[in-house]
Amino acid sequence: MSGGRNYSNMSSGRDYIRIEKAAKARRITANAVTYFLLAVWAVIVLFPFYWMLLTSVKSYSAYNAESIPKFFTLSPTLQNYADAFTAVPLGRYLLNTTIFTVVTTALMLAVITLAAFAFARLDFRGKNVLFVLFLSLMMIPSELVIITNFVTITNLEMRNTFPGLILPSVTSVFYIYLLKENFEQIPDSLYYAAKVDGTSDLKYLFKVMIPISKPTLITITILKVIECWNSYVWPRLITDDENYYLVSNGIQEIRENGFGRENIPAMMAAVVVISVPLIVLFLIFRKKVMAGVSRGGTKG
Repeated sequence: MSGGRNYSNMSSGRDYIRIEKAAKARRITANAVTYFLLAVWAVIVLFPFYWMLLTSVKSYSAYNAESIPKFFTLSPTLQNYADAFTAVPLGRYLLNTTIFTVVTTALMLAVITLAAFAFARLDFRGKNVLFVLFLSLMMIPSELVIITNFVTITNLEMRNTFPGLILPSVTSVFYIYLLKENFEQIPDSLYYAAKVDGTSDLKYLFKVMIPISKPTLITITILKVIECWNSYVWPRLITDDENYYLVSNGIQEIRENGFGRENIPAMMAAVVVISVPLIVLFLIFRKKVMAGVSRGGTKG
């Protein structure tokens, strides 16, 4: 009996080891396939950036001499970057874009923070109906909003001005919704305790809710900065004065009146200069962006 029991235990042990080995092999295979697919996808996503950077350091003659595009260059040059700031006022475009981005983002943060606080914490008649109406604005095509904004700004004679560029972008229904959901995750007990201590609503907002919701606010800030930096349609419609061009307009100006349609390396150098600030910003704050998005989408 004892021998039979020992043999059964040994057999069970060998079966368990085989199962564990098979499971480990499947995990290794699955991980290998996953990392391979991720590597392929990374190459697909990053290749355009590599090609842009590579083209920007090729001379005009070398680029035109390539009957078949080469994936490397033995004689890189930075002359295209110097040309990017001399052929057109790229520095002015960057300054205009920085002003537009900073002011628009700051005003939007003030507007959406107060709106999200009102919807999340204050009690007033018709709050839910008003919030539903706010959300319904997301269903309106952006083209219709642009037409309305264009007519309004033109009637107010604010074309070719920074207020005309900035004012239509100082609010966002989606960001209000995202921040409201984040504010609602803060326990009500904190609010009631603060009110017992005589804390005003604004003081509670700035001392408690904003510090707790900092990851989401950082995420919204970065996303808004990217949106403003890449804005094209609205600045193109509302400005025809070069003194108010943003980098998005500047790219078209570079193509038409700066380097010409054939000087692709110089154009790529300008695009690299325009793209670097956003890439650096995202690389620095990428963890906070993901943390803010996940926090905003988690209830409770």
